[in-house]
Amino acid sequence: MSDQQPVRTAPTSALLRTAYNALAAGIYQAVVYAGGKDLRPAHGNVLEMLAIDDGLRLTDVASRAGMATQSMGELVDDLVRKEYIERRADPADRRAKRIYLTAKGRAHADASWVAVDKAESHIRELLGQQRYEQLRADLTEVAGLQLDLRSSAP
Repeated sequence: MSDQQPVRTAPTSALLRTAYNALAAGIYQAVVYAGGKDLRPAHGNVLEMLAIDDGLRLTDVASRAGMATQSMGELVDDLVRKEYIERRADPADRRAKRIYLTAKGRAHADASWVAVDKAESHIRELLGQQRYEQLRADLTEVAGLQLDLRSSAP
């Protein structure tokens, strides 16, 4: 019997995170270069969600970014102070607030889309069109998983 532990390869979650981090770092560099020198990488969690779907509630932005509402609230407060986003009353529920990009925020979101397009082009070139499309289809499926990985779950 061998005392050696089996060799483990990086789990899919680590590979996805590493790939995401590489893409996010490149996009962040482009946004800073375009003038967003007062932004931090974490701000991308807010700006990206609003660039896709402007006018979300804080809880929706946090949920889509996979963050706690309190942590997202701190990022939102910081971006409001820096005038990248603003809070407005929700027309459907005056007690609630929705978050919108300002003109300054929209300009930086547009700069990030240029960087995203360049990143997509690099990935497409690396993989070829067919594998690129398959990767996107596979990631879309994985993103839709509803996993309950507690030991008592089936």
